[in-house]
Amino acid sequence: MQPIAMLIHVQDIKAGLDWYTKAFPLARIKCLPDSDFKVLDIDGFQLEIVQADEKVGAGKCGTVLYWQVKNLTQSLQHLMAIGAVLYRGPLDIEDQLSMCQVADPFGNLIGLRGPRIEPSK
Repeated sequence: MQPIAMLIHVQDIKAGLDWYTKAFPLARIKCLPDSDFKVLDIDGFQLEIVQADEKVGAGKCGTVLYWQVKNLTQSLQHLMAIGAVLYRGPLDIEDQLSMCQVADPFGNLIGLRGPRIEPSK
């Protein structure tokens, strides 16, 4: 088995798709055949932005997917520049890496792991 997709529940699908396209600029928008459903494809892994409802709402509900990044500082600054809010960290972890969590504008959490590389002065 391997991970293939993650559903991200939002109150407004268009706003969610727009925001996640900015958050993951290397993602390709993929239209599914025979529907108007669009997903973000990141090297074969799909982010599926779907409507929150009474069964599954948006927000901090316990599951956080962590993304391996080359530069935690730079990735964190990028996400915060487009509206994410730092939720937890950054915290130092093993192998000289750090991790943090940010909340997207819809209340969901995104985890980041990678080296903290401060900009040169």
